[in-house]
Amino acid sequence: MADQTLKPEVFELNNGSMQVKITNYGAIITSLSVPDKHGNWADVVLGFDSVEPYVKGAAPFFGCIVGRVANRIKDGKFSLDRVEYTLPINKPPNSLHGGFKGFDKVVWEVAEYKKGENPSITFKYRSCDGEEGYPGDVSVMATYTLTSSTTMRLDMEAVPENKPTPISLAQHTYWNLAGHHSGNILDHSIQIWGSHITPVDQNTVPTGEIMPVKGTPFDFTTEKKIGASINEVPGLGYDHNYVLDCGEEKSGLKHAAKLKEPSTSRVLNLWTNAPGMQFYTGNYVNGVVGKGGAVYGKHSGVCLETQGFPNAINQPNFPSIVVRPGESYQHTMLFEFSVE
Repeated sequence: MADQTLKPEVFELNNGSMQVKITNYGAIITSLSVPDKHGNWADVVLGFDSVEPYVKGAAPFFGCIVGRVANRIKDGKFSLDRVEYTLPINKPPNSLHGGFKGFDKVVWEVAEYKKGENPSITFKYRSCDGEEGYPGDVSVMATYTLTSSTTMRLDMEAVPENKPTPISLAQHTYWNLAGHHSGNILDHSIQIWGSHITPVDQNTVPTGEIMPVKGTPFDFTTEKKIGASINEVPGLGYDHNYVLDCGEEKSGLKHAAKLKEPSTSRVLNLWTNAPGMQFYTGNYVNGVVGKGGAVYGKHSGVCLETQGFPNAINQPNFPSIVVRPGESYQHTMLFEFSVE
């Protein structure tokens, strides 16, 4: 369990070209400000002015790191090494993002906080055996670093201490490159380096199939407006895992997505070493009052959550998310901001 003396606080990473505010509650990015083509700064992530609304549960996973397992586990059940495990059903009929009190709802310890040209902060959390139904004790670390003038890197690591366990962390920030308060993201264009998705059933759980996106509303292999085909998607919008199978590599990371906002020319390029990415268009955001009184409605942000495939623990044909004692889970994301 987290040490009860730990208090939620907000920390700033600032290198003069970008400013990021992060809290040790859920390792949440509460604000991230970058310039547009005219040099005007804007905060491009949805969130709240203080830590309090996050702690009170007002956010639909704004800005946080989710775990022990991101996304859905079907019926909240899995078996591992012939042992059956049952998880809390916090998004009926499934378990979502680690349960009722996942990694997004705990206070992490600040292990290191560095200022200067490449400021960084490292958070640590120890997840105990049986927490939210998961097996074994796991030590988790997450480090946010401003690696260059407009680039932020997130390194997540998790080490099981005594039992094998599924581990799949995701960073759940909602992006709006026009500014967090500027309405919906349907005019943003996106390119996703994934030529397949894992299609889902009526409860948003993958069926196990790997489906080519060509000729479907899910095809973002070339740059396209998010709103162009969103009305052809069953349900309220995009909430699908892309198989990251066609991006170029750079320093061991694959190009996952390029998000672009036309009025400000802000661009976000995302790189990762994860096998999948949940592309989620904020379908369930409904009148949340955020920073400066901004009201966030449906589609007011887009999430690009690199991850292991949803429900992978129950799908033998998906890349395994099981990590055993002596092994370590490593997940890196690189967020490159620019204008073009």
